[in-house]
Amino acid sequence: MTKAVENIQVDAVITWVNGNDKNWQEKINTYSESKINFSSKNHLKRYNSIGEIDIAIKSIIKFAPFIKNIFVVADNQSPESFTSLKSLARKKGVNLELVDHKVIFRGFEEYLPVFNSCSIETMLFRIPNLSEHFIILNDDTFIMKEASLDDFFIDGEPIIRGEWQLFNENKTLRKSYRKVLTFLNISKKKDKISFKKLQQNSAKLALMEKYVRRFHTPVSVRKSTLTNFFKEDTLLRKNIQHRFKSQDQYLISSLSEHLEIKNNTYYYQKDSQLTYFRSYKNLWLTKLKLKWYKKDQRKLFVTFQSLDMANDKILDYILNWIEKQLSKN
Repeated sequence: MTKAVENIQVDAVITWVNGNDKNWQEKINTYSESKINFSSKNHLKRYNSIGEIDIAIKSIIKFAPFIKNIFVVADNQSPESFTSLKSLARKKGVNLELVDHKVIFRGFEEYLPVFNSCSIETMLFRIPNLSEHFIILNDDTFIMKEASLDDFFIDGEPIIRGEWQLFNENKTLRKSYRKVLTFLNISKKKDKISFKKLQQNSAKLALMEKYVRRFHTPVSVRKSTLTNFFKEDTLLRKNIQHRFKSQDQYLISSLSEHLEIKNNTYYYQKDSQLTYFRSYKNLWLTKLKLKWYKKDQRKLFVTFQSLDMANDKILDYILNWIEKQLSKN
């Protein structure tokens, strides 16, 4: 790989919501067509949090020392430990800031409140004082090994991780499946909203003929790529008008990547460098995956999706593992 451009400033942006906040729960139920039972397992999985934001911030401070600003975007909320996190960041020369939805939606207040990550992320490039180069992370994705600038940008251009794939409608198996349904006169159920579908929408918006399927990794973005694309705000408004997620939306992270691909201003890496958890059924499997993560020097990221759904034994093991990673010299 080419040596990275030195002295470019890179910021990190994390979107976060405290789903345990009673005020927020009341707010979302005011606007939701079907009221959410926050005590049910299905909704706990989607909205519950067990301090992942603290881990995400600490992991950036420890393992990505080139990051100068960390922006946490939230809806009139603040992590309980934000004061101590801000102090820790300051000691390491990092500026940690909270950014409210009202700030990034300034001039577009009619679309607030919003409970849709696609809509919220569309506006991240409007964070005041955000650097040209920034990284978008989910609060359940952690950098758990020493990372450098050229793991995200090379010569000022973003690294794009993922796998090239055809759009669903262009896949031979999908076409055959649709023909069989037509022959049998069976109506196909409406596609559910999926991460994969939203990525395909994004690539099509960038006029691509296929797309890079990204997994749950941080995304490297150039602010100017988005400000140039949204000089006229029709497409911006079209995406942020959805208070709740819609299959017609696009992902700003994926759109940004495909605009860079279209302009040939990117570096491609097929390896996601990710260890991904979305189920926690077996302690032995959890231990094995974490062991291989530490052993494989290529891997940088760990995503613990719905970590609160792990049983106490597995959760304790994972949290202890994370603590050891963050505290080691």
